[in-house]
Amino acid sequence: MRLTHGHYCEIIRYIWCTKPIIQINVFMRRNLIMAASAVMAMVAVPALAQNSRIVEEGGSGPYKAIMMEESTLTTHTIFRPQDLSKFDKKNLLPVLVWGNGGCANSPSGHINFLNEVASQGFLIVAIGPSNYQQIEAPRPGQTGDVPRMGGMGGGMPQMGGGMPGGMGGQRPEGAPQGGMPRMGMGGGMPGGMGGGMPQMGGGMPGGMGGGMSMGDPEGLKQALEWAIAQNADKNSPYYQKLDIDNIGAAGMSCGGLQALHMLDDARIKTIMVMNSGFFGSEESEDKASLAKMKQKSVIWILGGSTDIAWDNGNDDFKRMSGSMPACLVSLDGIGHGGTYMQPNGGDYAKVAGAWLKWWLKGDKEASTMFTGAEPGVSKMAGWSIERKNIK
Repeated sequence: MRLTHGHYCEIIRYIWCTKPIIQINVFMRRNLIMAASAVMAMVAVPALAQNSRIVEEGGSGPYKAIMMEESTLTTHTIFRPQDLSKFDKKNLLPVLVWGNGGCANSPSGHINFLNEVASQGFLIVAIGPSNYQQIEAPRPGQTGDVPRMGGMGGGMPQMGGGMPGGMGGQRPEGAPQGGMPRMGMGGGMPGGMGGGMPQMGGGMPGGMGGGMSMGDPEGLKQALEWAIAQNADKNSPYYQKLDIDNIGAAGMSCGGLQALHMLDDARIKTIMVMNSGFFGSEESEDKASLAKMKQKSVIWILGGSTDIAWDNGNDDFKRMSGSMPACLVSLDGIGHGGTYMQPNGGDYAKVAGAWLKWWLKGDKEASTMFTGAEPGVSKMAGWSIERKNIK
């Protein structure tokens, strides 16, 4: 039987108004009321999904978020508002697909950031399962499996938000590679360098980098297709609640390269390249592809001149031509590690959240962070901004 508020009132009324054979003293009455209140509290709070976690009390946005696994996509982690009943055809959830630092197969180094953005009213599908045990022996260059949900922590400072304690992003059999470099080198650096060298998508033993072409976007493509399918599935909790016309791709470091490699997919409306950029300053296939982007906008979010991706990101931005709105913002001195694991994702969550609300929700107030004679970003301590085709 499902207890209602009416049942609760009846319990309290019985305790105070009836006179059983054995007189209930005041102390016992108080205990019974406390017990009844505890029962009602359990009834009032919906049960959390299996393999779920509330991060930072759900974030600071208007829609308290949850980090969870979906049985229909166990190779990825979902960040979304807890209460989906608030979303319908008149208030749809835009989608963001996310690639991790080091192209790691876990979002553990970015959970505060992703949770905070989700609390602004977004469904985020991040590469990597939320919770699994190692089921195969580590390959050379790997030191273990993704941490279980109860132990997820922040990334190594300045090292691309990888997994703590040498967790090398082990991939379970049958799972998507989550964007390991196309030459297929595995996992993280030994000795605690989480999720591989910055931007290198899983370094080789002893610090040797991966292949020449980094950031395979297969994991992001799977996330995109899953979200679209869920919106069309009448049996899905996301049925007709997702805004599949407003989808973004984003990622940090090597994950940013994964996002950039989605530039030929017109279903992606905006791309956020965070602490990342195509390698080098010489002409290459990747650099040339920037002129063929099919998105409506793109932003680079960097960590100042000490960010290992500083030159790459700046070179990419300078190469942007044509009419596409493009932006480069940077937080001086924060370096490659960003603010992902600061409380509520730090300044990065504020900037990225505003960009997504502007481009995926049409939020005019959020757009003022990047538009006008004095954009909001320029007023934030330590931040700078460059723009193309944005007034």
